Amino acid sequence: MRAPSGTGRLAAVIGSPVVHSLSPAIHRAAFAAAGIDWSYVAFDVPAGKADEALSAMRLLGISGLSVTMPHKEAVFRAVDRLDPAARALASVNTVSWDGDELVGSSTDGAGFVASLHDDGVDPAGARVAVIGAGAAARSVIDALARAGSLDITVLNRSHERAEQAAALTPRASVGILSDITRADIVVNATSVGMGVDPATANDRDLACDPTLLHEGQVVADLVYHPLDTPWLVRARDVGARTIDGLGMLVHQAAAQQRIWLGPDAVVDTAAMRRAALDELARR
Repeated sequence: MRAPSGTGRLAAVIGSPVVHSLSPAIHRAAFAAAGIDWSYVAFDVPAGKADEALSAMRLLGISGLSVTMPHKEAVFRAVDRLDPAARALASVNTVSWDGDELVGSSTDGAGFVASLHDDGVDPAGARVAVIGAGAAARSVIDALARAGSLDITVLNRSHERAEQAAALTPRASVGILSDITRADIVVNATSVGMGVDPATANDRDLACDPTLLHEGQVVADLVYHPLDTPWLVRARDVGARTIDGLGMLVHQAAAQQRIWLGPDAVVDTAAMRRAALDELARR
C-alpha cells in the first residue's frame, strides 16, 4: 500500500480507552480552519492489537494516526522507520506515510517546547528541573536537550527511574528537591493534581513544596484538567510565571498535522485550543 493521495482523507487516534480523547476535537478544528477536506475519528483499540491497527491503516489507506496509551511502545516496534525522538524514547505517538513505509514519530516533547515558545519562553541555555520520570517526563527531557537547555535536573521518587530518564541526554542528571530553587524552568511531568479542585487541594495534590518556587521562575504543568492546577495557583502566589498543560497537547497535535500535511502547512493552534477548551467545558 502506498501513501494515500487526493482529497477526503482520514486520520484517526488509536488507544484504549479513547472515548475521552480531545484529539478528535482538536484535529477537526485545525482541518476546518485550514479548509482541508480531512476527517478525524477515534478508534478504541484494545491492548495487544496495535499491529492489527497498523495493518488496517495499510489496508484502508488511513492517512495518519495519533497513538495514545497503551500502544506507544507497541507501535514503536511495528512501524517501518522512526524519527530520532521516537527512536530515543522507544515510543511513537504519530504514524505517517513516506511512500510505501509507515514512519513513527514522537511529537510530545516537541509540543512541550513549542508551548514554551508560544508563551515567550526560550528553553535554550536554561536550567530546568523536571519532576517525574515516566513517559511524559522522558519526552520533555529529550526535547529540552534538543532545544539547547543547559542543564536538566530529574526529580523522581524512584532513583532508578530518574537515572533511566536522565540517561537520555548528557545534559541531564538526577537531583534532589532543593535543586528546584536554582532552576529557571520547573516542569511537573507527573499526574499529581489531575482532577483536583484548587479550592480543596492539600499538600499531596502539589507536585512539590511551593516554598521551593520563587519569583522569576517559569513553572509549567503538563496536567490540563483542571487547566489551573493547585500547583500552578500556588506558584503564582509566590510570583512565578505559569504555563498550563493544554499548550503541550495542542502543539504536539499541531506537529502531527505538519507531519501529515507537510512542514509548510498552516496550522491554527488558536482554533485547536478553543476546540479543546469547548470540549472540556462540555464534560
